[in-house]
Amino acid sequence: MLVVKNLKVNYGKIEAIKDVSFEVPDGKIVTLIGANGAGKTTTLRALSGLEKTSGGSIVLDGMDITNREAHKMVPLGISHVPEGRKIFPTLTVRENLELAGWTIKDKKLVRERIEEVFELFPRIKERASQLGGTLSGGEQQMLAVGRGIVTGGKILLLDEPSMGLAPVLVDEIFSQILAINKKGTTILLVEQNAAEALDIADFAYVLEVGYTTLHGPAKEIAKDPRVREAYLGV
Repeated sequence: MLVVKNLKVNYGKIEAIKDVSFEVPDGKIVTLIGANGAGKTTTLRALSGLEKTSGGSIVLDGMDITNREAHKMVPLGISHVPEGRKIFPTLTVRENLELAGWTIKDKKLVRERIEEVFELFPRIKERASQLGGTLSGGEQQMLAVGRGIVTGGKILLLDEPSMGLAPVLVDEIFSQILAINKKGTTILLVEQNAAEALDIADFAYVLEVGYTTLHGPAKEIAKDPRVREAYLGV
């Protein structure tokens, strides 16, 4: 489905991404793990057109989409749930979800996807008329993921979905990510909680200072002594 080769991204003279390559097969969960500053978020932003690349290629279903404008990525099938949630605090939960489907002409489909979100996140359904800014951190994260579901697409990019959440909510978020995947959505997950990410992912890539340094089936990566010491604390 998604093939990234020798990706490079510069911020002025600073090389944020130096050489990152990975593949995301159709219907799978792939995780990118690494320390702060490894380039995980920048990689996702390049995939969704929010950052321009200075080298390499991004290919989706055989189509080169490298450096396409961000607003053209959604119709191509890429839905990005950014780090920090980025919900609209002055809109209600339902309005946030409705706005996520603004590019979809079939409004019945939008309504169906909103109901799908409510089934996945009953807590969000209970707060459908509540302003987004009044939700708890965990509820805002559920809403952010829900907007990605409403937007739809072939692949969902999730950037640090567990950041700042209580442990019980972290477990809930990861359970729902699995549920979303089982319904047929391909997922690329960026996550500092390496243990949880490796537990649910099919494949994993380790990013270090702008390079892809390790890759393979997630369960095998989790057993690698370097990964266990650096990211799993064992």
